[in-house]
Amino acid sequence: MFSYSDSDLYCENVALADLATRVGTPAFVYSAQSILENYRAYDEAFQDIPHNVCYAVKANSSLAVLGLLARAGAGFDIVSGGELYRVLEAGADPAKVVFSGVGKTPDEVEYALASGIHRFNCESEAELLLVDAMAARRGVRPGFAVRVNPDVDANTHPYISTGLSEHKFGIAISEAPGVYERARKLVNLCADGVSCHIGSQILELSPILEAVDKVLALAASLGNAGFPIRHLDLGGGLGVAYHSGQKAPEIRAFIASLHDRLRASRLCVTVEPGRSIVGPAGILLTRVLYRKKNGPKEFVVVDAAMNDLIRPSLYRAHHEIIPVRQRPLPSITADVVGPVCESGDFLARDRTVANVMPGDYLAVCTAGAYGFVLSSNYNSRPRAPEVLVEGGAYRVIRRRETFEDLVRGETL
Repeated sequence: MFSYSDSDLYCENVALADLATRVGTPAFVYSAQSILENYRAYDEAFQDIPHNVCYAVKANSSLAVLGLLARAGAGFDIVSGGELYRVLEAGADPAKVVFSGVGKTPDEVEYALASGIHRFNCESEAELLLVDAMAARRGVRPGFAVRVNPDVDANTHPYISTGLSEHKFGIAISEAPGVYERARKLVNLCADGVSCHIGSQILELSPILEAVDKVLALAASLGNAGFPIRHLDLGGGLGVAYHSGQKAPEIRAFIASLHDRLRASRLCVTVEPGRSIVGPAGILLTRVLYRKKNGPKEFVVVDAAMNDLIRPSLYRAHHEIIPVRQRPLPSITADVVGPVCESGDFLARDRTVANVMPGDYLAVCTAGAYGFVLSSNYNSRPRAPEVLVEGGAYRVIRRRETFEDLVRGETL
């Protein structure tokens, strides 16, 4: 929902230059309409198949974003007790929450059981034993799915690939039947599902389809062995277009490609999208501080940095960077860098960008996912505010931190 009108960049019906002047920079800005449209694309594409769309909270955990999705009927995929607290504060139905993650603590399991979440996606036999013991203490019998590792290469960045045998996630699919058999003795658990997630930012559908076929075969085999398998959790991972020339899978077409397989299984299907719901719905606004040359090398120094958006430094990730106000000037080739004292503090390198001057604003695109959630106070920089745009109005959903916030909780 970001487009130009008379040379000015808008988010929905809000001019971003005006917003930047009032709110300041750097600042994250999200389009409510885009978030809801992406969520509904998943929800509506399943048609007659029983399903749950559980938004992956790790992608963007802002309360207002979670509340927006909760009111639209979304469930939530969490990976920590803190994320559970957030979704409950946002008004989520705990019966629509699935708890994933490889390192759940006893306190987190206790909190999830007390809250009455829908299901645990368990990643080891030790975890099953823990959940069983704590469920016995509370006199409840939660459902669980073993997260199986199908040994499928997601063809994505190695840091966000999770489906190979070398990764810490899940249990090898060949070992899963034995795990389920041994879990029969855990009388306080109900083996009602199978779970899988092979990675993030997946642009080719073939790895997902391969993983789905493997997991469907496992679910059928477990059903034949007498397990009450009713749920199939396919995880998330659908990619988005970060490059202007990149093409991402279309959400509805992706679900349609799975429709026949899933309908035939007669299982309730859960998906856990995150990036594909919020990624394209957000930008990072930043202001140009300086233009600088070192020999032939040109730099555009801005007030956003790696502590605000770490993806370019961490993953060498590409984000399009566009001017908030277009001018008829020839473009330049430059590094777009921030104020942090690290050579790794960059938003783009050797990039063709607009010929901007100090005081101009830039928009770092597709920053709605893994943007603010990965931000930090490195170099004692207060974290940026977050702004949610709805039509012609906007509201600050997280205020800019102050210097006082930086030392809150500390003592001399």
